[in-house]
Amino acid sequence: MSKQPSNEVRQFTVSDDDDGIRLDRWFKRNLPQIGFGTVSKWARTGQIRVDGGRVKPDDRLAAGQVLRVPPGGEQSGKKTKPRRELSPQEIEEARAMVIKETRSAIVLNKPPGLATQGGSKTFKHVDGLLDAFVEDDDDPRPRLVHRLDKDTSGVLLVARTPGSAASYSKRFSGRSARKIYWALVVGVPDIREGTIDAPLAKQPGTGGEKMHVDEEGGQRAVTRYRVVETAGKRAAWVELEPLTGRTHQLRVHLAAIGHPIVGDGKYGGQDAFLTGSVSRKMHLHARRLVIPQPAEGGKPGGKLDVTADLPEHFAGTMEHLGFDLSLSDAAPLKGDEAPERTKAEKKQAAKAHAKQYRKSRRGERRTRTISKSSTKSAPKGKLGKKSGGKLAKKPKKGGK
Repeated sequence: MSKQPSNEVRQFTVSDDDDGIRLDRWFKRNLPQIGFGTVSKWARTGQIRVDGGRVKPDDRLAAGQVLRVPPGGEQSGKKTKPRRELSPQEIEEARAMVIKETRSAIVLNKPPGLATQGGSKTFKHVDGLLDAFVEDDDDPRPRLVHRLDKDTSGVLLVARTPGSAASYSKRFSGRSARKIYWALVVGVPDIREGTIDAPLAKQPGTGGEKMHVDEEGGQRAVTRYRVVETAGKRAAWVELEPLTGRTHQLRVHLAAIGHPIVGDGKYGGQDAFLTGSVSRKMHLHARRLVIPQPAEGGKPGGKLDVTADLPEHFAGTMEHLGFDLSLSDAAPLKGDEAPERTKAEKKQAAKAHAKQYRKSRRGERRTRTISKSSTKSAPKGKLGKKSGGKLAKKPKKGGK
C-alpha cells in the first residue's frame, strides 16, 4: 500500500492480501494510526465509502474494491513500533539463511543453536533478525507463522505481510501443510514404518519446559515415520511427518518408543549419545515443507515446495555412517489421512467454515449465530497396540 497525504481524501484499492478482511481490521493493518473510534465515526457518518457505498466497521472487504478514506484521523502521540537497527554482520547472517523468496514468503534454513523467538535469557533469535528483510519504512515487518526448537535445524517459513501470515497460519493449523523431517535415532525400530499415536502433556515439575506421554490428560499427538536406512543395530536414519503440532512432539515420541534422537539428552538422557566421532549436537532437521500459497489476482497461489540442506554436523554424521542421501527425497510419507480431530479442533473448524460462509454472502445481512451440525462424528479409531514397549502401529495395506 503506497503512502498518501493524510490531509487529503485518500483512495486505496483492496489487495489480494486483504481479501475478506473486516473494515476495522483493514485500518488496524494498513492505517494503524487511525483508531477504532474514528473508523466507527467515519462509517456512521458515511465518510468512509467502499466502491461508493456506505459500510460498517464489521463489513468485509474484497480484493479490487476501492476504499475512500477522509483526511485526518491520526491519533496524537500514537507511535509505531520502531524497527531494530541491525549490524552488517546480523544482516549478512539473516540473508545467509534464505533458501527461497516469493511474493508472500521468505523461507529460511535455520541453523541449529539459534532460537526461533526470544525468551528468558534468549537475546539472539530469528525473530530479532527479520528487520533485515525490511527495505522501506512503509513495508510491513515479516512475521513468523510457525517455529522450530532451538537445536532443530531446517525449513522455517516467514510471511512477508499480515495477510499472508494469516493465510499460512490457517494452512498449518488446518493441516494442509506437509512437514517432513529427517532424524538420526539410537538403535533401530522393530516396526520399520508406521504411526506413533501417543497424547502429550507438560511434565509436572518442569515449569512447562518438558513434555511427556500422558494417556489420560494429554492432547492427541500423531507422528508418521519410516526407517530409510540403518547402520547395523547402532543407529537408524528416519523420515518423520508430524500430523499434529505439539511441543517437542517428534522428540518425545521417538524417545517413548525407545529410540531417542541422537544428541537429544533432554529426552534420551545419556542413551541419546553415540560414541566415536558422532557429534553430540541434536540430529533433527526440518528437511522439506509443502504448503499452499495465498491466492494472487483472484487465482490460487499454487504450492510452495522447499527443501533445506543438512547442517554441517548432521551431514558429517550421515557420511561417517555411510548413509546414501539419494534414498530419500523427503517426499510426504504414505497416506493422506489426517488424525481424527478433537472436540476443540472441530469447534475451530466449524468457526472457520462459518467465517467462509459469511464471506461468500458479503453484502447481505449476516448473523453471528452458528447452528450446530447434526451430523454424527465418525467412530474414533482404535489406537495401535503397544508391542514390546512400542507405541507404533503398522500402516494399513497400500499405505492408506
